[in-house]
Amino acid sequence: MRILNRLTITISFGPLNSSTQTRWSKRPSTTARTRLETRTRDPTLDTLTDDNNTLNLVLSLRHLITSRKRSSFISLNLLSRWAPHAGLHVQAIPIGLFLKKYPHIFQVFLHPLKRNACCKFSSRFLGLMELEKGLLSSEKIESLNVLKIKKILLMSVNGSVHLHSIRLMGSELGLPEDFRESIIRKYDGEFRLVDLEIVELVGSGEEGEGLRVAEVEKWRHKEYNEKWLGEFEVKYAFPMNFPTGFKKGPGFKERLRNWQRLQYVKPYEKPCEKMEVVKVRTCGGVVRYEKRAVGIIHELLWLTVEKRMEVARLAHFRKDLGIMVNIRELLLKHPGIFYISIRGNNQMVFLREAYDKGCLIDPNPIYDVRRKMLDLVLLGARNTRNISSKEESKKEFKEEMSENIPRSTHGGPRVDDFVIQVLERDQSYGHNH
Repeated sequence: MRILNRLTITISFGPLNSSTQTRWSKRPSTTARTRLETRTRDPTLDTLTDDNNTLNLVLSLRHLITSRKRSSFISLNLLSRWAPHAGLHVQAIPIGLFLKKYPHIFQVFLHPLKRNACCKFSSRFLGLMELEKGLLSSEKIESLNVLKIKKILLMSVNGSVHLHSIRLMGSELGLPEDFRESIIRKYDGEFRLVDLEIVELVGSGEEGEGLRVAEVEKWRHKEYNEKWLGEFEVKYAFPMNFPTGFKKGPGFKERLRNWQRLQYVKPYEKPCEKMEVVKVRTCGGVVRYEKRAVGIIHELLWLTVEKRMEVARLAHFRKDLGIMVNIRELLLKHPGIFYISIRGNNQMVFLREAYDKGCLIDPNPIYDVRRKMLDLVLLGARNTRNISSKEESKKEFKEEMSENIPRSTHGGPRVDDFVIQVLERDQSYGHNH
């Protein structure tokens, strides 16, 4: 009471004299937001996120154009109206300037008949997209995708997962767009649709014991055999790769060593009790529960093509995989394992051990194709000598128009054959002038 009396301040102004009590402010709490703002940045992964955001914007434009138009080209006037639906804000950057920045992806030309500016995707970029599509439908990738879905189901609490969660990260996993028909229904001996949106494993899953090995176990086995570390040190440890400039406070190494040694229920192991009971009642239950969540997210990221994914998509697996924690806060607690980049509108989480200088250490065929697409973005307006000339673009346009014009039923000249003559006359006029 004496302390409160000392903190009482008398205010002598105002219509009535009043007294207020001022209390000491509380110590600011450490939340996911404060950790996100004060974390050690990784410029290499942040730059990679920026570049991938541009590539995703290009892919969104491609998907938007192909879903609304049958032809391979589109006028710039129409594209400027559609671009906001793909995430490109034409007020910030005009559509013409955006297309001009990436000539290796977009080809801008003048329509021979309507005389308006049009654009289409370059043959090199379309070839990479077709190559990726062919890889996704190949037998090797298809069998690999079957194993990925089985491993996700084996990590689940009751052996079932909502299809919506898998569909959201289908591109990250390397699944085709029709994976429900081409994988789930095709392999009916492996999967079963409980209803329209829930898939489960057929049988008890005991035949898949070889799949119940997490990727981190390979690293632990390597550390144990090559570095002669004790089993107690590596049995429950994770590889750590802190960003440059990370500050380790007093007692950090001791806390990290204790956390690495802490026993937890591994992703493919089923706990004896419900996870809620394990979380509350056992010794160190909360920390063990969170470490299990770290193991599940670590394994889930290893299943992706580029070892990264959006944080918001991880949240859709919280209930199915039994990781009922704040995902973003958990990722920020372990900067040596995960890194969150907040460039753009979405937060992207990277698996730090899988990257070196912005590139994947162990690439795969799908990653190689996507990296080549990204290289076209990074080229910008450089090395444009290999880009096809305007005459070649006009020739390709004329061939496309001639293929789309139907022939007459009597085997004579094509209907509206005068269009080709107009194109040829326009081309000769351009040469003379």
